[in-house]
Parts: sequence; structure tokens; C-alpha cells
Amino acid sequence: MLYGKETKKALDNFPISGITMPTDFIHSLAMIKKACAGANQKTGKLDSKRVKAIKAAATEVINGQHDEQFVLDVFQTGSGTSTNMNMNEVLSELCRSEYGEIVHPNDHVNMSQSSNDTIPSAIHVSVYSGLKNNLIPSLRLLSDALMTRSNSLQTTIKTGRTHLMDALPMTMGQELGAWQKQIVNNIERLESSYSRLGKLALGGSAIGTGLNSSSAFSASACAELSEITGITFSPNDNFFEAISCQDTAVEVSGHLKTLATSLMKISNDIRWQNSGPLAGLGEITLPELQAGSSIMPGKVNPVIPEAVCMACAQVIGNDMTITIAGQGGNFQLNTYLPVIAYNLLQSINILANSAKLLVTKVILTFEVNQENLQSVLAYNPILVTALNSLIGYEKAAEIAKRAYTTKRPIIDVAKEMTDIDPQELSKLLDPKNLV
Repeated sequence: MLYGKETKKALDNFPISGITMPTDFIHSLAMIKKACAGANQKTGKLDSKRVKAIKAAATEVINGQHDEQFVLDVFQTGSGTSTNMNMNEVLSELCRSEYGEIVHPNDHVNMSQSSNDTIPSAIHVSVYSGLKNNLIPSLRLLSDALMTRSNSLQTTIKTGRTHLMDALPMTMGQELGAWQKQIVNNIERLESSYSRLGKLALGGSAIGTGLNSSSAFSASACAELSEITGITFSPNDNFFEAISCQDTAVEVSGHLKTLATSLMKISNDIRWQNSGPLAGLGEITLPELQAGSSIMPGKVNPVIPEAVCMACAQVIGNDMTITIAGQGGNFQLNTYLPVIAYNLLQSINILANSAKLLVTKVILTFEVNQENLQSVLAYNPILVTALNSLIGYEKAAEIAKRAYTTKRPIIDVAKEMTDIDPQELSKLLDPKNLV
């Protein structure tokens, strides 16, 4: 056991959920401690031996060697002080036991810092890293897969639908192209938050005053952290703002909710298209991944889109938690920091995994049922929309209704009820000319 008395007290005080802080957050907090040690050396506040030991110990934590030592419940003191102390104590003990240096958890590991600035900074670092290195690459894979299938299906014509009812024809390429544009827009929204995620509270110390932190500390710590992470960080130009609110976290959560809404829409479209195989739409067939029923042999269900929809529902719920947490800080400190961190990082991870699953198990692998698509096109009464400018809306509606009630192709009914040349009718009502 590497943690000390303060962690033990918190462990006793918060037996609430058994859910611990995400490892991504813990590793980011260790990166901050490593960066702060280097900054304290550069500003002449910490000797080189202790700095070397703290950096070595922090590197072990960053590499995941001591994840089991971070034992505290997410539902703890709202500033995250308990987790900050947990980190300070673990690094202090590692310095003593492995590197032979007497390093005090508060006086040395936490030098020039406060939980007020390290925990908000760890939220920004872990979320920025999660977006840049996990979620955005996963969304780019999904975007590329959708574009690939969209290009390959540009000549595959199907019946479009509005209100779940037949509408004008379109190509499957156009349909997937719309999904792809949704994903591109979501990428742009998320990346727009980088500029604010890159501004850190480090150096603000207690409530933003910078007490016990030198004037050069913040810039130096951010420079060290940028080198460690490969992401550019800089001091926030208003530490009181950075510590008193979590507006950037709420912003990012809103973008994640929008992404979840997009993925849920796409997944539900896929479920509808795959429905059947006999009594549904049956436009596409998804790969058979597992038995769909414990009692109905041969049943196959769209399990991946269903799982993605549930993940998206979780993200939308997380956004409400983060919204409440974001407005819940009073005066100079937000006191919902651990739950904000947990929900943001969970949302990022499950959306990234969902996007990757859609790519490999749905988008690149579904089969198009051409016969089903073609069999209904000629009978689609909405094709008569192409005749509006020639015969007017009312006459076109009569043709559509008769074609529907008699279950005859729209072109046959139009030949009977108009004097338009049959060849011209064939051209006007050809679905290929209507997409």
C-alpha cells in the first residue's frame, strides 16, 4: 500500500458507489505532478534530487504501474482534494521506497499547487487527450468508412422516407453521405473546444490568488506539461475564472451530447433498414454476430446499433449530470469536479468505442438487398411529384391515391389519367432521374 493517512480517511468517509476515478484522469494528474516538479526546479524552489525522484515516481503512475493505489470513490469531496492527496501520498511513498528520497506529499509533491488548480487542470488535460487521441481518431475512421460506402452506393436507388412514410427516391450513397456529414460536423464542434481546454488553472493555487506559487511557475509548468503530453497547454489568463467555474467542461459535454444524438439517429436508421427479414423493410442485412433469441431459433438482431444507442443514452444522461455540476459551484470554486471528470471521460470513451464498432461490425460489412429496394420503387406513388408542374398538385394527388389503392405502378395509372406522351412519362417517372 503506497497511499497514506489522508487517503485512508477519505476511503472511510466516502463508501458510496465503489466507482473510482478514471485511470485517464489519474494518469493526467500524475503528468501534472511531474510537470510541476520540473517547474519548481526551474524556479529554484525544489532541489534536483527530489525533482528526479518525483518525476520517476510520476512516470510509473503515468505508465499505469500503480492504478490499484487510487482507491477513492468518485463521490468524494467536491474539490477533488482527496484524490489530489491520494496522488501526493503515492508519489511521496514511491520516492522514499524506490528512489531513497524523503519527499513530503504536501511540501514537495504539491509544491506551488492547490487542489483548486490541479484538479481542474487534470480535467482539461485528460479530456483534451481523450478527444485528440481517442474519440476524434475513432470518428475519423467512421467518417472515412461512411464515405467509402457512400461512394460505392451512389447508383443504388431506394425509396426515401419522411414521417416513416414513402417519399421521393434517393440513392443509398446520398443517405450515407448525410450520415458522414453529421460526423464531420461533430468532429469540428469537438475540435473547436481545444482552444479553451488548452488553457489551464495551474499557477492559480488557492482560489486563483497564486499564493505560494512564483510568477514564473504557471508558464513553466505548462511548458513542461506540453512536452510530456505532446499537446500545447498554456496558463489561463484569468485563474479566478478557471477555478470558480467549469464552463469548458459543460461546453465539451454539450458537443458530446450532440455526437450521441447523431450516432443514435444513424444507429436507429440502420435498425429500421435492417428490419425483417420478411415483415420489415429489409433494405440491408447486417452480419450475424450472435444468436438473437434464447427461444426463437434463427433469429438475428441488430445488436451493435442497439448497444450504440444505449451508450448514446448514457452520454445524454451524463450531460445532464455535468450541466447540473457545472452550475453548482459557489463563489470561487466549483465543488463537483470529480463527478464532472468521471462523466466526461466515460462519455468520451464509450463514444469512441461505439464509433469503432459501427465501422468494423456495421458500416463496412452490411449487405444491400437490391431486390427489396427495387421491388417497391415502381409502386411508390410519391413518384408522381415529378408531374406537379405539368398537371398540377390536385391531379397528381388523384393519380397517387389511385395507384396506392389499386396497388399498380404509378406509370400505368398516369398513362390512363393524363395525356402525357408515354415515353415522356417514362422519363419523368424514372427514379434514376429523380435523385
